[in-house]
Amino acid sequence: MNRLLAIIDYQNDFVSGSLGFPDAERLDDGIERLAQEYLAVGSPILITYDTHGADYLETREGKALPVPHCAPNSDGWLLYGKTQECISCTCASNLVYPVCKTTFGIAPEDLVRLKEQLGTIDEILVVGLVSNICVMANVCTLQAAWPNAQITVDASLCASFDPDLHQKALDVMSGMQIRVIHND
Repeated sequence: MNRLLAIIDYQNDFVSGSLGFPDAERLDDGIERLAQEYLAVGSPILITYDTHGADYLETREGKALPVPHCAPNSDGWLLYGKTQECISCTCASNLVYPVCKTTFGIAPEDLVRLKEQLGTIDEILVVGLVSNICVMANVCTLQAAWPNAQITVDASLCASFDPDLHQKALDVMSGMQIRVIHND
């Protein structure tokens, strides 16, 4: 069985930086633990990096959310805490598939490349930030790329700055035949 862990935008700027929120930090231990488990058995990990250049404030997103964040290679762009330490380990490099994205979901050309690299995937576990934005957008793109894969979202390892939108996003994903676990 081929499985994939997808860690969505668990970056400093969304945890402790310009768009950080209190609930995001609590995810670190669990995401790092999952990454260790996947690496230990040789299963791949997809890491998405929200990435915005100097023209961010001129983009549609930048006009709607005029808060500069996730500038390439800045501290805010890096993964947060223990998750960053785990993923940056040299032993993980051949199992980690980073994707920089300039909008909510993975771009189609990056998804095609990722599919070619990973081949058949039977199970995808999704964790990260922000539930009602990038997590949901990437669940949709992953479902389009691997329509027969069982996609699971771990609600305890996702969060949003708005708890109501977090729950609504989980409900919508559940309605899209995505398995949502730990939704207590």
